[in-house]
Amino acid sequence: MTQLTPQEIRSRLKDIQSLPTLPPIVSRLNEMVADQNITATKLGEVIEKDQVLTSKLLKMVNSSFFGFPQRIGTVSNALVLLGFNVIKTLIVTSSIFEVMQAADVGLFKHSLGTATAAGIIARRKGIKNPEEISTAGLIHDLGKIVVRAEFPELYQKIIDSTRENEVAIQQVELEVLGMNHEEIGGIVARQWNLPDRLTVALEYHHRPDKASDFAQVAAIIHFSDILVTAVGFGDGGDPWVPALSHTAWEQIKFSRQEMKEILEELDEKLVELENFTMDIREKE
Repeated sequence: MTQLTPQEIRSRLKDIQSLPTLPPIVSRLNEMVADQNITATKLGEVIEKDQVLTSKLLKMVNSSFFGFPQRIGTVSNALVLLGFNVIKTLIVTSSIFEVMQAADVGLFKHSLGTATAAGIIARRKGIKNPEEISTAGLIHDLGKIVVRAEFPELYQKIIDSTRENEVAIQQVELEVLGMNHEEIGGIVARQWNLPDRLTVALEYHHRPDKASDFAQVAAIIHFSDILVTAVGFGDGGDPWVPALSHTAWEQIKFSRQEMKEILEELDEKLVELENFTMDIREKE
């Protein structure tokens, strides 16, 4: 197996071959959003012309990690409730998550669980547009998906070494790749022009103290990632529960009673998510 340098990896990331390409509709939507007179109805009508994409979007929008009390039946309603940034991110990543749920159910479940926990915490903290925080949780391990798809032999080497030596996966990534999944995910997210609020959280979810912009969002994703690992939902790759950043905890700090309520709510949502992932697998 040939060892790649970080420069070679960066070069490969500029022309990713193993992941689905971005839907052409993304460029069209970006152009439409630049028009100040555009409405959610018009955007929804464009998206709904693609029935497969519409089905994927509505499935994700109505899943447990967003937690809307009533079913959302149209893309236009989803745009009003979630905003363009969230819908765009779901469009961009929908094909990626199809790849992941087929190839690595553990990582798929971990990502859904992190999204769920992030949404619960964001709402508890009164953060505006908590659905964006959920979406940041959903894509926080994008770098792992990219490495698995584009560098499968190196990915397997990372997983094997992590398990055999019982060390943090990002430590092994640095040894094998010269960069970790945070950095790789950030590179790809910026190439895809995903919103900064989501990209920064993705880039710094293991180092929230380094996130000068959107530090609270990075802290929420950091804590949510750890929380879902601790309760054993899915598999993010680490052999044990990572340490919690003191800086992140200071950003979001909850009382003992609040944590009890958060864990109870998360437990209920994870049961729903388990059914959601089982339903997806049965339909494949």
